[in-house]
Amino acid sequence: MLWNQKKNIQNYRNVIFTKASSSICDVVVKLLIPVGQVAFSASLLESGSGTLGPINAHTTLVFKHVVSNIGKAYSPHTGIFTAPVRGAYHFEFYIVAHGGSHASAAVLVKNGEHIFIAAERQTNGYGTAANGATLLLEAGDVVFLRLWQNNVIYDNENHHSSFSGHLLFPM
Repeated sequence: MLWNQKKNIQNYRNVIFTKASSSICDVVVKLLIPVGQVAFSASLLESGSGTLGPINAHTTLVFKHVVSNIGKAYSPHTGIFTAPVRGAYHFEFYIVAHGGSHASAAVLVKNGEHIFIAAERQTNGYGTAANGATLLLEAGDVVFLRLWQNNVIYDNENHHSSFSGHLLFPM
């Protein structure tokens, strides 16, 4: 049954391409071919434990322990998510502060614009902060987390500090 459906779609596309203008073909083919699924989750450190910062400048966080990267829109080399299609995307992030003299703060950034921040100050023990947002992105827009200047972020083998996002629906 599925093979017949695929064959019928292919035949339908062939008819469209031979009998319709290019712009109509593009619209119909987009309707027939589903948009790829997009989702990722990653934590800061690939292994071990450690604190990043303080650094005297805003710094892009690169989440290296990738649990999932469906659609390959997140780069574990740069820490940047690039929207493959126009749509509504949801992002969330969790950061851990390990007691000390510096706070922990991370900012969700879209195309260079600060969207939301999560921050925590813990003089001893562990403290956590989290935030999230749903954003309308155009294809090619970028989203990443930035460690706020003079702040720190901690992670270990339990993967406390994480960044995730997924396409809710294309538009």
